[in-house]
Amino acid sequence: MTKLLLSVHVLAAILAIGPIAVAASLFPRYARQSAPGGENRGSGGSGGNTDGRDAGADGRAAGIAAFLHRVCRGYAVVGVVVPVFGIATAVQLDVLTDAWLIVSLVLTAIAAGILALAILPQQERLLELPADTADEGSGSAAAQTGPAAARLSALTGVFNLLWAIVVVLMIVRPGSTTGA
Repeated sequence: MTKLLLSVHVLAAILAIGPIAVAASLFPRYARQSAPGGENRGSGGSGGNTDGRDAGADGRAAGIAAFLHRVCRGYAVVGVVVPVFGIATAVQLDVLTDAWLIVSLVLTAIAAGILALAILPQQERLLELPADTADEGSGSAAAQTGPAAARLSALTGVFNLLWAIVVVLMIVRPGSTTGA
């Protein structure tokens, strides 16, 4: 039973947290590009052109950003199984009170909090920003999007770093007889 629980835990971590890490990391780039007057690499012109060349690039970037947000939101729900099966595995292995596991659980809770309370809401705000500020001039939305996207990138970096630490703790398991 322990091997089954551990297998589901590891597979869930790879299949749920991995896509969140990638999608959340890519999101700020496309949010910046989708803002009116924002970065439009590969569109054939500079941001803010009114000849229609950038409208397609803005729309495509906005669509990609929206898709990445849906990936983050959807996989966040599925990601709940990671700590559930992790705790079940820890109970089977009788390591629920080990320091490395407690630290892992605390870091997991912090990462989940960052995702639910900061990353996902900030992504939603960035998705809504271009539509809310488009009538104020294209520079306004781009000016607001840039710093917000930079903050989101930093939050995503912290989220990913926390998960990397948890993975190392799960592999090394300090103090265990199988640890390094």
